Amino acid sequence: MGAIVMKKALPVGVENFEDIVKSEYYYVDKTMFIKELLDLKGKVNLFTRPRRFGKTLNMNMLERFFSIEYAGRGEVFEELSIWEKEAYRRLQGTYPVIVLSFASVKETTFENARKKLCHIITELYNRYDHLLDRKLLNEKEIEFYRNVSADMEDYTATESLKVMSGFLERYYGKGVIILLDEYDTPMQEAWLSGYWDEAVEFFRGFFNATFKTNSHIYRGIITGITRI
Repeated sequence: MGAIVMKKALPVGVENFEDIVKSEYYYVDKTMFIKELLDLKGKVNLFTRPRRFGKTLNMNMLERFFSIEYAGRGEVFEELSIWEKEAYRRLQGTYPVIVLSFASVKETTFENARKKLCHIITELYNRYDHLLDRKLLNEKEIEFYRNVSADMEDYTATESLKVMSGFLERYYGKGVIILLDEYDTPMQEAWLSGYWDEAVEFFRGFFNATFKTNSHIYRGIITGITRI
């Protein structure tokens, strides 16, 4: 009898970069996208692709490469193309990274969509509660921090990522990378459910503050299926 050849599995529905690389899945090396992203002149870049095209996987790859939370843990890239580029290899695990996904914001009313978004932002702030214990923030900044909640005011919500970017830049001494996946899911639901005008007004302020007037950002990467 001939030897049995075990075929690798297709990573259907697997969106964790490390799981795919370390497990027996087929994987097309896309790590040179990291170099391309760094070589681009624009601070904020939008990548639109159809569904099931690997956008979320690529965002997870970027987080795994850049985030300070993964400092000293670059072994997952060792057999991949980006690791052959020493100048880029040295950047692994050296940036504060904010990661958000709007994939779950699929509500039928603007009120519920807004609360869902605010809850996502609140969870993000909860991840960085240690900033409150480092005497990094003044009283007004601490007050802003504590006002972030599912019921926060529009002003607080739209400015929240910009403000957090400033906190992280101050703490780590480097500009922040913001990864926003499925930015357009709330807008699609707004169109289908009849609250488009309210959503546009809110998200215009949110995107403007987060990506356009944010001096604390080093790179912004946005993914979705539609153009802004």
